[in-house]
Amino acid sequence: MGQIMKQGLVLTAVGVVAGLAGALGLNRLIASLLFGVQPTDTTTMVGVVATITMVAAVACWVPAWRASRLDPNVVLRED
Repeated sequence: MGQIMKQGLVLTAVGVVAGLAGALGLNRLIASLLFGVQPTDTTTMVGVVATITMVAAVACWVPAWRASRLDPNVVLRED
């Protein structure tokens, strides 16, 4: 279960870093689309990163948990 979680969260970390780099790189475009929030608002960035990370963690944990409850002998016999 830990291996599956690690793989999923590593991909999430890569995506978050790429997204933050893109958001900071496209700062001027984003500034024209936002009203009342600065494009580099720390609170907003932290909130978005935390939300994405939590959703990704749950999305990795649920299938890993379900797979860990299966008997390997039964699964291998069915293949």
